[in-house]
Amino acid sequence: MARPPIRTLIVEDDPLVAGAYSAYIGRIRGFVVSGVAHTGAGSLWEATGGRHDLVLLDLSLPDISGLEVCRVLRSRGANPDIIAVTAARDVATVRAAVSLGVLLYLVKPFGFAAFRARLERYAAFRSHFDAAATARLSQHEVDTALAVLRSHSTPGAELPKGLSVTTLNTVVDYLGEAAAPVSADQAAGLLGLSRVTARRYLEWLAGQRMVVRTQRYGRPGRPEHLYQWRGRTRHPVGDQYDLNRDRFR
Repeated sequence: MARPPIRTLIVEDDPLVAGAYSAYIGRIRGFVVSGVAHTGAGSLWEATGGRHDLVLLDLSLPDISGLEVCRVLRSRGANPDIIAVTAARDVATVRAAVSLGVLLYLVKPFGFAAFRARLERYAAFRSHFDAAATARLSQHEVDTALAVLRSHSTPGAELPKGLSVTTLNTVVDYLGEAAAPVSADQAAGLLGLSRVTARRYLEWLAGQRMVVRTQRYGRPGRPEHLYQWRGRTRHPVGDQYDLNRDRFR
């Protein structure tokens, strides 16, 4: 019998970033978004109801810290598994997160490949316990399950040669604010890029299946390609999209 999907609560104060995580999860088999919270208080309300198996927790929230969320959850007897997804990388924060039961720690900036690797690693860890024949594990079974969490076998993906994360961020910001589909000429003119360069970024984003590419007819010559965020969700996408800028905490 197929296992039910892992119900995942996203806790992230920026709606754009939360949307990006939702889009990422939609591309990973075996996971489903079961809720989204933008504050610590909202995450506590969500996570104590037993509706979620996994919490993707930003540690920098507008009301209370993610570490405090962990403390309160444990004090209430709520035990969802937690993956920290944060820009905080100081030793004290990392040690505190581990002591509060955070299973994995994903440091911004990261791309889809790193995100997927952590979630698939967690799913493998979880499957070891689901497959256990008894409630008591052998030392080997414990070691194997924990080793899965510490595996570093999945490499991160890179942008194609000639494309940069910085320029990709600029293109993403522009598309995210555009009220209508845009052409490569429009993007190039507003962003100070050549038409060829703008089109490369737009085509790469379209290739990630998160940007809709359409054609505009009615002019002499070949039809013009237009680009717009899929569903106008304005989600940042792409394997190397930088999630660690000032607006993405």
